[in-house]
Amino acid sequence: MPPIFRRHSARLESEGDSMPVVVVESPAKAKTINKYLGSDYTVLASYGHVRDLPPKNGSVDTDNGFEMLWEVGTDSRKHVKAIADALKDDNELILATDPDREGEAISWHLEETLRKRRAIKKDTPVSRVVFNAITKAAVTEAMQNPREVDAPLVHAYLARRALDYLVGFNLSPVLWRKLPGAKSAGRVQSVCLRLIVEREMEIEAFRAKEYWSVKALLGSQRGQEFEARLVSLAGKKLDKHDLANETQADMAVQAIRSRDLTVQSVEAKPGARNPSAPFMTSTLQQEASRKFGMGARQTMNAAQRLYEAGHITYMRTDGIDMAPEAVMAARDAIKDRYGDDYVPKSPRMYKNKAKNAQEAHECIRPTDMRRDAPSLKLTDADQRKLYDLIWKRTIACQMEAARLERTVAEIA
Repeated sequence: MPPIFRRHSARLESEGDSMPVVVVESPAKAKTINKYLGSDYTVLASYGHVRDLPPKNGSVDTDNGFEMLWEVGTDSRKHVKAIADALKDDNELILATDPDREGEAISWHLEETLRKRRAIKKDTPVSRVVFNAITKAAVTEAMQNPREVDAPLVHAYLARRALDYLVGFNLSPVLWRKLPGAKSAGRVQSVCLRLIVEREMEIEAFRAKEYWSVKALLGSQRGQEFEARLVSLAGKKLDKHDLANETQADMAVQAIRSRDLTVQSVEAKPGARNPSAPFMTSTLQQEASRKFGMGARQTMNAAQRLYEAGHITYMRTDGIDMAPEAVMAARDAIKDRYGDDYVPKSPRMYKNKAKNAQEAHECIRPTDMRRDAPSLKLTDADQRKLYDLIWKRTIACQMEAARLERTVAEIA
């Protein structure tokens, strides 16, 4: 059965001693937002999802329009009660969970749960606000632009959750029997397992082909060493597999050693290298793994804490575009730190090339371009390293291209 959405207008001006109840996911986020909103609001945390499908048969009724039977978690009951108690004194609810599908679902679950408890009355205004960064300006603007819970996003969540249950609940027992120690299977794990198996079959079917390459370590008159690669032999340009075995490679080496090497030409060409695009979730995880050896979960935990503290924008995104005001702030920061020569004449604009990219949010970037990692004085090592990575990538993406000189020497 599809969810029922009700229209309510938000009343952002408090009446008398009444303070609107604002609900977010985590206590850290609640603390930061409470600092921006002040004493006119009561900010509480739901601690994530408050309802879920119980792990038993019939939680998704496929014979009755895929009706889903929800259950408030044991740990969530005290958090729901705290919100319900706050609404007894403050008859207004503002749902300020994350600006993605899961955040929308948490808001919907919370509203439905509170209605069943009769904590939300007929005259209780209920509104939904979203912000991409936890800063005073972003939070204030969001409060001035309330909306309803997004029905299409909630329907997308319901479809995903139903798939998780229908696939995982039936497939997991099979996995447990076949692979002892495995935890679960679902719509994502099942597809990943299929991809891994297919890739493994390709590896097993691969037929190795031997080939050799010949390189020489040479020195310049200035005492600098460089590596030269053999690209032609006996007047013939070499392809990758032309030196098919060790014997042919040794013959090439002997041919080179038996002759004097002469520099025939040296050509220097100017070049340029444009900066990389700002981070989205996947590229942040890849770079954190490459540079710091951080796993995806470790990276996202550190990014979540940075976001909740108001240091970076929302960290779950596949978008690489930046808000115009952020682009100008980055250009100003570059000019102040490094000078006009490092600022391009026109701002760099980035667009995702992936056809299925949703790009619902902008890239992952600092909320204040002027503040680098040392100025924040972060005590957590993971957060400090990750913020430094994000700040440098964001500043670099708006800088002039690197100027290079490529020198090619042809030796016969």
